[in-house]
Amino acid sequence: MEELKLYESEYRFMELVWEAQPVRSMDLARLAAYELGWKKSTSYTVLKKLAGRGFVKNEEAVVTALVQREDVQRFESEALVDRNFGGSLPAFLTAFLQDRKLTRREADEIRRMIEEAVEDD
Repeated sequence: MEELKLYESEYRFMELVWEAQPVRSMDLARLAAYELGWKKSTSYTVLKKLAGRGFVKNEEAVVTALVQREDVQRFESEALVDRNFGGSLPAFLTAFLQDRKLTRREADEIRRMIEEAVEDD
């Protein structure tokens, strides 16, 4: 899988991009100042790094995401399960649900997703 690793601050910045795109870089810097408490220089530094890594496009001072939020979330989730649970989804779910209760609706949705993901033998 393509490397879609984002640090926490980069992910928070990307959330702004995903929600506001297409967005002028100046407006994005203002939004980051308001939402994240960042200085304009910090926003432009992170924007430049993300553009260099292929996460965003900053063309004519208009920023758009080149990767989807869902793709980043999938990469991060798979990396977490691989790193912390040896790739075992059941081990992850056991730890995740240990002190948590699901609503009936959540349980039904998870059952549906599992049924769709089951491979036929």
